[in-house]
Amino acid sequence: MNAEKIKKYLYKTWKECRVTILIIVFVVIPVKSSLADWNWVPTGSMNPTILDGDLIYVNKVAYDLRFPLTMHRLAKWSNPQRGDIVVFFSPEDETRLVKRVIGQPGDTIEMRNNVIYLNDEPVSYKNSDPEYKEDLPRKLKDNSIVATEDLDGFTHPVMSVPSLPAMRSFGPVTVPDGHYFVMGDNRDNSRDSRYFGFVERESIVGKAKGVIGSFDITDKFQPRLDRFFAALK
Repeated sequence: MNAEKIKKYLYKTWKECRVTILIIVFVVIPVKSSLADWNWVPTGSMNPTILDGDLIYVNKVAYDLRFPLTMHRLAKWSNPQRGDIVVFFSPEDETRLVKRVIGQPGDTIEMRNNVIYLNDEPVSYKNSDPEYKEDLPRKLKDNSIVATEDLDGFTHPVMSVPSLPAMRSFGPVTVPDGHYFVMGDNRDNSRDSRYFGFVERESIVGKAKGVIGSFDITDKFQPRLDRFFAALK
C-alpha cells in the first residue's frame, strides 16, 4: 500500500469513526484516569474478598481529584482509613496493585504467627461465614483457613494457607508520615508491605468499591453470577 492509499484510508476511517474517537479521547480516557476505573484482578492475593478473575470498580475520587493522565492532585478531601481496599503503584516496581490498608501514619504494626498487633494490641479474629469459601478455587477450599478480622470495628474476611511458605511474623514497625502499611487478605500468598515496605500516600490512586463482573480463570472462565455487582468490604 503506497503513501497516497494510506492517507485516503486514514481519512476515510477518521470520517467514519471521528465521533467515537473524540468521545474516547475527551470523555472515556479522562473519566477512567481521574474519576472511575475498572481493573481485572489476575491473582489470588486478596482472596477471599477479591477472587482471581474479578473485574473491580475503582472510585478514583474517594480521596482526591487528580488531573487526567497524571498524578498531580487538584484537590484533596480525605485519606485512606484502616480497612479500605486501595489501588496503588507498588514502591517496588510501579506495578498497579490492590491491597487492604492495615496501618495509617503513626501506627505500629506487628505480626506474630499471622495475628496482627496494632499499636501493641492484638487484632480480634473470629470464625468466618462459610460462604466466603464457596467461590474459592477448588484446590484452595480444603487447604485454606478463613476468619473474620476486626480492624477497630471494621470487619472483613482474611485467609491463610498453612501449606504455603510465607512471612507469618514480622515487626514491629512504625508507619511514617505520608505512608501506609498494606496487606493482601490472603495472608500467606500476598506480596505486600511485609516485602516492599510502606506505600506513599501519593501512590494511592483510588478505593476499590465493588465487583462489576467475575469469571473463574481457574475453571474455563465460568461466570460467577453471584459476584456480579457485589459490594466489597
